[in-house]
Amino acid sequence: MQPARRLYRRESEESRRTALILATQELVAEGGPEAATVRAIAERAGVTPGLIRHYFQSKDELSRAAYRALMDGMTAKGADAIEGVGAGPEERLAAFIAASLRPPVLDAGAVVLWAGYMHKVRSDPDLMAVHEASYLAYRDTLQQLIETLPRVVKPGQTRVEAIACNALIDGLWVEGSLLPGTFGPGEVITIGLSSISAILGLNLLDHTAMLPDFGKTTP
Repeated sequence: MQPARRLYRRESEESRRTALILATQELVAEGGPEAATVRAIAERAGVTPGLIRHYFQSKDELSRAAYRALMDGMTAKGADAIEGVGAGPEERLAAFIAASLRPPVLDAGAVVLWAGYMHKVRSDPDLMAVHEASYLAYRDTLQQLIETLPRVVKPGQTRVEAIACNALIDGLWVEGSLLPGTFGPGEVITIGLSSISAILGLNLLDHTAMLPDFGKTTP
């Protein structure tokens, strides 16, 4: 019975840690980083303020963990999408891009939360490090997918392409999340795939047959 008790305790601690991160994210999204006080986080998570110290050394550490969870979660959604399609490099890239431009990644709350952290990034070196690591993780994944495409490229070309594609996805993510009524069904994904196709010199729209619900939502 002893191993079972240890498993239950580990799961309980992970659940509480997740609850604290979610509470922090909600408060930052509602009122900015200043709204995420220790007392407010504890109240939102249903724990005592002192318990936060058990999981995080400081409120700043918890704040950075909440931001990391947001950013890494969006990259993970793209990685999960790759697993659900075939082995073709164009299809895998299309799946990764589409997952970045549809719910749950395409979400107004996520953009508001992201924006809430932006003004602190320049003044908090540790938060900047989290931001940089998350950005590079997504961009590197994008670059790796681009490098598998059947093309002849020049040295350094795929890095530049990944930077350009990442910037395009970021812009569509912000506008598609905040102004969903401005776009038709599937239009954000279609624009993203078409524009990135132009950057890379191919047609990713020819490789969308296996993308979840793509045919149902694209005009």
